[in-house]
Parts: sequence; C-alpha cells; structure tokens
Amino acid sequence: MQMELELAEILYATDREAAFEELRRGPRVRSARYLDGTPLHIVTGHAEISTVLTDPRFSIDPNKQTRLDVESATGLPPDVQNYLLYTLGTSDPPDHTRLRRLVSRGFTPRRVNALRPRVQRITDLLVDGLAAGDSEVDLIEDFTHPLSLQVICELLGVPTEDHGHWEVWAKGMATPQRAVVVDSARGLIRYISDLIETKRKDGGDDLLSELITVRDDGSGRLSDEELVALSLSILLAGLETTSGLVSEGMYHLLRRPESAAALRADPTLIPQAVEEFLRYCGPVDVGMLRFTLEPVELGGVMLPAGEPVQVVYGAGNRDVLRFAEPNTPDLKRTDNPHLAFGHGIHYCLGAALARLEAHVAFESVLRRLPRMELAAPDEAPGWLPGVGRALASLRVRPNGSAC
Repeated sequence: MQMELELAEILYATDREAAFEELRRGPRVRSARYLDGTPLHIVTGHAEISTVLTDPRFSIDPNKQTRLDVESATGLPPDVQNYLLYTLGTSDPPDHTRLRRLVSRGFTPRRVNALRPRVQRITDLLVDGLAAGDSEVDLIEDFTHPLSLQVICELLGVPTEDHGHWEVWAKGMATPQRAVVVDSARGLIRYISDLIETKRKDGGDDLLSELITVRDDGSGRLSDEELVALSLSILLAGLETTSGLVSEGMYHLLRRPESAAALRADPTLIPQAVEEFLRYCGPVDVGMLRFTLEPVELGGVMLPAGEPVQVVYGAGNRDVLRFAEPNTPDLKRTDNPHLAFGHGIHYCLGAALARLEAHVAFESVLRRLPRMELAAPDEAPGWLPGVGRALASLRVRPNGSAC
C-alpha cells in the first residue's frame, strides 16, 4: 500500500527536482495531506490539472467548503486575511468576473506595449550596474528582483522615491517568518491606502488611478478594500514569479553555453525559449487550492464534495503523456501548452507583462554581458521552500573570470 504523501515533503525538500520527479512517478490523482495535516488530493497529470482549472464543479473560493480552515492554516491575523485571502485569485463568478473585467484594463495589449520603453530603460540601468563591476554579484538581488519590482511599481503608479519602501516590504512578504510577513503586509496596506487617497486627488496615468476612477464613477462597484487587495495581488503575483522566471532561465543558459550562444546569434528565438523556461522550470510549481462543489470523478478517483484539491504545475508541465522528452529542455519546442500561467478563467492576467519583461531581460543580458558566468558552476542550486520554484541566490561574474 502506498504511503500518504505530505505536501510539505515536496515544498520543503532539499532537492526539489528529485522530489518532483518522484511525485511524477506516482498516481496522477493521489491522497495527501496539506501543510496543516488536512486530508486532500494532489493532481499531477496535465489533462487532470486542466480539468480542475476549467470544470465549474471545482471552486477556488475557500468559503464554499468546510473541510479546510484556510484562515487558521495561514496563521494570519484577521486584519491581514481580508486583503490576502479574499481577492481576485480566490473568487468564483460572478465576483471574479466583475473584478477581472476591471483589472484587465491594466493588462491590455496597449498598456503592456506602452510599458516596453520603460521596461527597457529599467533593464538597461540594471545591466549598466552589472557591467560596471568586476566582482561576483547575486543576479537575483541585483537584477531580476529589482527589475520585477520596478515594473510593477510603474504599472501601479508608485512614485520612484518610494520604491525602496516597497522593496523592503516585498522581501518581508517572501520570508518564512510569520511576524515579518504580517508587519510587511500591514506596511503595504497602509501605504496603498494612502496612495489611493493621493491619486483620488491628483490622478495619474497608471492602473491604480484608472481603477479609482472606475470605482468613483459608480460603474465598477469596487470598494477601497478591494482596491488595496487587488494592488497587493498584482505585487505578489508578479514579483517573485517574474523574477523567478528570469533567474531560472538565466541559470539554465549559464549552465548550457551552447543554448545561450544560439539565442545570442538569433534573438528571434527568445520568445520560444521563454515558453520553454515557463514549462521546464516555471516559477509556479503549485497552484491555488480548489474545492469540489459536488462529487467528481477525476483520473479514476472519486472525489467527494468539499474535497480540497491541490494542482501541481511542476508535475503537469513535465507530463510524459503530453510532452515529448519532458525532462529535456528544448528551446525550440513548438508544441508547448504549458500550465505556467494556469488555464481557464483564472489564467494569469499578467502573462503578457511577464513575457515582455523576460524577453527584454534575456535579450539585454545576452547581448551586453556575453562573458557572464556562474561564480560556482559545480555547486548545486539552493531552492527557497514554498509553493513557488525560486532559487535562493544566483551568484555570477557578469564580466567573466578573466576580468
């Protein structure tokens, strides 16, 4: 009899790759236990994950079930829970439809394309800093993280002089120390609440100003609490994920110089390579919990009503039944329906912006820092624990060891 899997064994494994490989060898739908010990089912097959993400019998709203005490599991105080647990990413239609329609205004092709020059300028300045030094640096600390943060601040309309505050709070939100997470969340909540009042008076050409206008003209039915929660969601959804995509893609290229050389010789291949990075080493390994609204048969397993279901993108994106040679990165792969941005009505709103940042970042670094190399190429990477795939650090020599 197969032992019941503990989700923590996967998320906190020292060797994350080995843990996920072991998970992929098991049943595509299997019994497990959540972080707090609550029984649930883990879904690892590509087809089965797609069903969970699109079948209306699965809800993403934790209020529609009683099996899992989500509030207790997070350990967050009530004043923070309201902003982090109940927002666009944890709502079903019709609330989800209303919120998504409003927020999608900030991610239209027009607005994303309008951000390209600014994304390029931010990238160029950060690469300037890398190119100016001769010593090794942490590419995450000095490039991928500030790039993602500054782009999100630009999107929301956070003044440049306040980016440093957001940097501190954003780092605090990513720590395992619950008290630091709470203090950082409260700092962001207070700041965004004040920023809303400022923009209500002065306005601006940014997403937050546009959402305030919609809310105040009565057509959007957005509360101030929802405005703050949406801003937090955009920050948290876009910061670590985009930073992770670029850093892990760069790690792959630095370990395989022939791949970097191919992209440098033909930059038109970069968009296709980004899609393969999203599949092979995408930053989101585990999706939001879903809950069955009625009994559902999935992958030959009957799930009862109210059952918590955890989809594992890191397994589905390397499903041997869907991808040819799934454990081999192929930067020219064309058949690539990866699940890195989810699927269905909760497909990531920021997908176009994340792709834009990644395209600009890879092209700029490959072109301007052709001699960049890993500082310790023989050392195994260290992964941060949690639902995302995130390198703890990425030490590099931007100008190579000869400089």
